[in-house]
Amino acid sequence: MLKWLWLSLVTLLLDQASKLAVDNAMQLFESIPLMPYFNLTYVHNTGAAFSLLSEAGGWQRWFFAGLALVMSAIIGVWLARLKKHETLMAVALSLVLGGAIGNLIDRVAYGYVIDFLDVYYQTWHWPAFNIADSAICIGVGLMLLENFGIGRKAADVLE
Repeated sequence: MLKWLWLSLVTLLLDQASKLAVDNAMQLFESIPLMPYFNLTYVHNTGAAFSLLSEAGGWQRWFFAGLALVMSAIIGVWLARLKKHETLMAVALSLVLGGAIGNLIDRVAYGYVIDFLDVYYQTWHWPAFNIADSAICIGVGLMLLENFGIGRKAADVLE
C-alpha cells in the first residue's frame, strides 16, 4: 500500500507551502479576518497539539521531534504491511504521515511549528492550527471510522 505515499507527499507540500506563504506575507501575531468565525492568525507553537508544554523550557522541541520521527517510521511500516483492500486505512495513515513530517520539519528547522488557521466564536478561539494538523486529525478520524467498520466490504468484516 506504499502507492498511497503520494498523498503524504501532497499533504507535506501543501503544508510547507502554506506555512512559507504565511511566514513571508504576515508578521508574527498578525490576524487577517477571512470570513465570520475564521481568521488567518500567524503564531509559533513550541509545544504539541493545543500548545501543550509550550512553556516547558526547550526540551520539548527534541522530544516532539523524536516522537514524530519514531511515529513516522511506525506508520511507514504499518502502511507497507497493509493488505491491498485496506484502502481507507492506507489513506488515513498517509494523511497522518504527511502531517507528522510537515510539523517535524518545522520543529527541527525553526524550533516551533507555524500555525495560522484560527477558528473562533465571539471571544473564544480554538487553538491555531495548520494543514499538517488538519491532515493528522482527518487521518485519525478515518482510522476511527475504519475501526467501526465503515469503508470495509462485507467479506473483510467476516475475516
